[in-house]
Order: sequence, then structure tokens, then C-alpha cells
Amino acid sequence: MAQATTDHNTIRKWAESKGGRPAAVDPTHKGGDVGIVRIMFPDNPQSEHDSLVEISWDEFFREFEDRKLALLYETDGMFSKIVGRDTVQRRAEGDNDAAR
Repeated sequence: MAQATTDHNTIRKWAESKGGRPAAVDPTHKGGDVGIVRIMFPDNPQSEHDSLVEISWDEFFREFEDRKLALLYETDGMFSKIVGRDTVQRRAEGDNDAAR
């Protein structure tokens, strides 16, 4: 079962333990705008990282906070998804259809 977190240290440690790096979706990463953030796994052949550009953790977390995001992740697996914090809250309240 996936867990949710907004803790920067937890996110960074989890991602790096899986070979993950902070990234932005290339077409949205322009000028001073970081764009849509993701965690990319360049060593994973199933990772769709061709359209991602690596960014710093500082850029990642600045955007993460500005957009009020959370990370859903499996502690023992590779699953991860960045969602809105409101989605996490609604799911905690029993709305299993909540997604963003």
C-alpha cells in the first residue's frame, strides 16, 4: 500500500535509494519556470525519462511547495506519484476516487 509524504528529507532519501533524481517535464521547463516536477529513474528501463530534464533538489522542492504537492510512494517498491495535497486529504477522509 502506498504512503503519502510531504517531508523533503523522506522524499529525497526514498528517491535516491531507488536511483531517482529530481526532474521537470522538459516542455514545461522554460526560463524561470520549473514547470511540472517528477522524480526520474534514469537507470530503470521502464522509466519514461526521455521527456524529463534533471533539476536540483532545491528547484524541485520549491515547486513542490509552491504547488502544494505530496508524494505517494511504496516503501519497498518503485511506485511513486506526485499528487496534490488536497487529494491526499480527501483520500484520508474516505474519498477513494480523489485524484489529481
